[in-house]
Formats: sequence, structure tokens, C-alpha cells
Amino acid sequence: MKHYPLTLLILIAVALALSGLAPYDRTTWWLEIFPILIGAPILVAIYRRFPLTPLLYTLLAVHALILMVGGHYTYARVPLGFWAQDLFGFARNHYDRLGHFAQGFIPAMLVREILVRTSPLRPGRWLFVLVTAVCLAFSACYEFIEWWSALAGGESAEAFLGTQGDVWDTQWDMFLALIGAITAQLVLSKVHDRALRRLLGQPEGVAAV
Repeated sequence: MKHYPLTLLILIAVALALSGLAPYDRTTWWLEIFPILIGAPILVAIYRRFPLTPLLYTLLAVHALILMVGGHYTYARVPLGFWAQDLFGFARNHYDRLGHFAQGFIPAMLVREILVRTSPLRPGRWLFVLVTAVCLAFSACYEFIEWWSALAGGESAEAFLGTQGDVWDTQWDMFLALIGAITAQLVLSKVHDRALRRLLGQPEGVAAV
């Protein structure tokens, strides 16, 4: 596991370069991969003094791939979304729904890890509530960014918004991020606690500190 983060970093760098080869809309590609360009250098910079759990590194890598695919094709044109649309008879390409579910699911584990390791909070109801609230707030702020991008870019930001004619798209985005944050904590909390104990060298049965 010692070289696992470096391996993921190399794979993501290669995938990022490939996603930048002839994307459908270059402006949309930059807008979608911008969080990767901010987050990856931060993770590298803090690696020695604040390494994250392998679980979290894996989730962040998955999130980066979702963003890259959406950026390369634009969310409304991702082939996987068209496949699901044909298979299930959806009225639209729902790949953006996956992206916003991930926008809650994966940041939930990031926020949870930071709070457990840097605050007095411990696994329990208050941690669950605060993690969920932070993820919902982040999702709302991301909708602000989409709104401002649309105002600044006009038609060039339409692919970034990806509303596909749905007047409730913003509400759906935030709702799915909320569901993602709740789902991640219900499904992964125990696995995350074990990963934290291994990272911090704590025995089993002790709450991660």
C-alpha cells in the first residue's frame, strides 16, 4: 500500500491527458476537470504530513474519472448515459445524475475523514449530520458556480450546465448529492473506521482519533 497513492496519481494523470484529446467542447472540459487541477496538487503537497486512507484515495480517483468522462463528452453526450437511456427508456441522458450522486458520496468520506482526524467529533449521529450538511452545502455552492459560469459564458457554458431542458435540474442535482452523502455514510462508515485505525496505527475496537 506504500506506493498505492503514487500509482493512482499516475493513472489519473494518464487518464486526464487522454480525456483532453479532442474533447467535444474544450471550454466544458476545462470547467469539468478544474476540481482535479486544484485537488491533486493539494493531495500531493499534504501527503507526508496528512496522508489519507487508501479507501479515500480510491474514491477520489473514481470521482476524478467521472469528471474526466463528463468533461470529454459533456455530460449530456456520455455514451454510457445513452446506453442506459436506451436500456431503461429514460427521457434523457442521466450520466450527470451519476456525477452529482458522486458529488455527495465521495466528498462525504473526505469530510468525514477530516472531521474525525482534526476535530473532537467521533463516529455517531452528530458526525453523520454535519458531514451530510457540509456535502449539501458544497453541492449548493457548485450550483452557484454553474450559474455564474452560465452568466459569464453564455451559450459556451450550456454544456457545463447540462440541464437538457429539465427545469428542475438544479434541485435534482442537490437532491442526488444529498442521497449520495447519506448512502456513503450508511454503506462505508464501518469500512472507513477500520481504514482510519490502520492508517493511525490504532487497535481494533478503538474509535479512530
